[in-house]
Amino acid sequence: MHATDVYQGMLAETIPLAGANGDWINAYLARPLGPGPFPGVVLVHHMPGWDDWYFEATRKFAAEGYMALAPNLYARTGHGMPDDVAAQVRAAGGVPDDQVLGDLAGAQHWLRACPSSNGKVGIFGTCSGGRHAYLAACRVSGFDAVVDLWGGGVVMSDAELTPARPVAPIDYTASLACPLLGLFGEEDRSPTPAQVAQHEQALKQHDKAYAFHMYPDAGHGFFYHNRPNYRQAQAVDGWQKVFAFLDEHLRN
Repeated sequence: MHATDVYQGMLAETIPLAGANGDWINAYLARPLGPGPFPGVVLVHHMPGWDDWYFEATRKFAAEGYMALAPNLYARTGHGMPDDVAAQVRAAGGVPDDQVLGDLAGAQHWLRACPSSNGKVGIFGTCSGGRHAYLAACRVSGFDAVVDLWGGGVVMSDAELTPARPVAPIDYTASLACPLLGLFGEEDRSPTPAQVAQHEQALKQHDKAYAFHMYPDAGHGFFYHNRPNYRQAQAVDGWQKVFAFLDEHLRN
C-alpha cells in the first residue's frame, strides 16, 4: 500500500533477452519508473504458457516496487496463442531443464545489469514454474530468494524422469543457496501433501532456510483468479506472504 502523495509510475513492455546457448528469446518486463534502486524478480511461467496471468503478475510485482522479468520459455517452439504453443511444448515432452536454467540465468543477469538494480534478485514460479524456480535456486548461482507456488515435479519417481527432466529437483536440495518460501494446497494432486512433506524433510536434512504453508480448501493454482480453482481468501493471504518474504530478503 502506498501513501497518496508518493509518485507512482511503471513501464511494461516486451524485450529481447539472451537465454540459453546465446539464443535470443522474448521476455515481458515491468519496472517502476524512478531512479531506484529496486530489487529484481524473475518470474517463471507455468505449463499453460507465457500467458496473460503472468503478464498481470509481472505488473503486480512492478507495482510493489520490483523490477520484474518473465522470460518466454517456449519461445523456441514458435509463436501464437499461449494455449496452442503450450500444447506443442507438452506434445514434445516439455522444455529441457538445462535450457530453462540457461534462460533464467539470462534473466537474472539482465536484471542485475540494470543501473537501477539494488543488487538483489529473487525468483518466483507457479506450477511447473515453481519447479523450475526451485531448480534454478539450486543450480544457478546468484539468486537471493526463491518462491515456489505449488511446484509439481520437485519430488519425482524414477519412472517420471525423462531426457528433458533427468534429475528430480529435490535431489539438488543440498545446493540450495538462498531462502525458500513454498505455498501449497491441501487438495492438490501435484504436488500432493505427502510430496510436500518429503520435500520439507529434505530441506530439514540439509539445514536449509525455508517456510512452507499448506492451505486448507485449496488445490492446484488457487491464485488464478481467472479459473474455477481460485480461492480468494487463500490467495490474498498467499500474496501477502510472498511480498513479506521477498521484502525481507531482497530489500535489506
